[in-house]
Amino acid sequence: MIGQFRLLPMHYIAVAVAFLAGCKTAPRPGAVERRRGDEIVVAGQFVHTGTPVVLWLDAGGYDAYRVERRFSPIDKSDWAPSSEEVPDLRNPNRFGMRRAGLTDDEIERVRGGGWDLPLLQKVVDQFVIHFDVCGVSRQCFKVLHDHRDLSVHFMLDLDGTIYQTLDVKERAWHATIANSRSVGIEIANMGAYPSEDSRALEEWYAKDADGKARITIPKQLGDGGIRTKVFVGHPARAELVRGTIQGEELVQYDFTPEQYVALIKLTATLCKMFPRIKCDYPHDANGKLIPQKLPDEELEKYQGVLGHYHVQTNKTDPGPAFQWDTVVGGARKLLHGGMSEMADQTSKGHMRQSGPHS
Repeated sequence: MIGQFRLLPMHYIAVAVAFLAGCKTAPRPGAVERRRGDEIVVAGQFVHTGTPVVLWLDAGGYDAYRVERRFSPIDKSDWAPSSEEVPDLRNPNRFGMRRAGLTDDEIERVRGGGWDLPLLQKVVDQFVIHFDVCGVSRQCFKVLHDHRDLSVHFMLDLDGTIYQTLDVKERAWHATIANSRSVGIEIANMGAYPSEDSRALEEWYAKDADGKARITIPKQLGDGGIRTKVFVGHPARAELVRGTIQGEELVQYDFTPEQYVALIKLTATLCKMFPRIKCDYPHDANGKLIPQKLPDEELEKYQGVLGHYHVQTNKTDPGPAFQWDTVVGGARKLLHGGMSEMADQTSKGHMRQSGPHS
């Protein structure tokens, strides 16, 4: 038998070795792919943000794809009883398909969900920021999904947890004429009011012993669904912030530091994934924030981060307390490796100058 042994050609051996090496690294059937917990979903792809995200797919998430109401008794949650009990619910689905800017062939391709990232990048060029006037994200989803026939891609809770309710490819119903081209986020905050009509804030804010404002979730909301247990939230600025939106003077408590940290990272992620979303906010020639609706022709051309009040005259969110420079400036630094945009460009210039010479 030994005398009959023949050596295999070397290329057969090489193929066999490569096959065995591949077997060592290929996942086995049934193996669970672990996520890091910071991913958002963009056209079916997981994209890291660097901040905690709970998807509609996750335990404790909020699923805007569901037809039934999330917080009603389960035997009354399906569409038939829901449409009878809640007159404002007119559609089983609270979202639609992005069509604006697509050809007929592209519409046919994506109508079943078949978006690819390059096509979505061609369509999305605005990131619209809202306050929810619900105080916590759980209540926000209840109002949008169970009562108002609306939706939003992201919600940002008091503790900085981001909830994604829909893939960004979907046309969420959150900002009327901007829906087809935008991504939307509702930030947990009780909103802005005329100073003589700010009683709603008294139920949600108290003063600590040192006089600083503290968020107090009303008893009827329990723990508010806050993911961080025993969380005590404080506005980023201790006092009421006053400012003018849509020509009206309003007062508002600031968002929490945790919300700003998370929003900066999400903004940077979206600006990176969607190059047509410029990392900037609406401002005049002197760089000053425009605090009212953009004229129709300017809104049509605008690409970047903006507030709900830039889209509609009857809206004031995210209000006078929102720190635009903090969010956009922080996102720009993340996009430029932790440096300011100017420092990043200067660094790149030095690298080019010190490169190899012919």
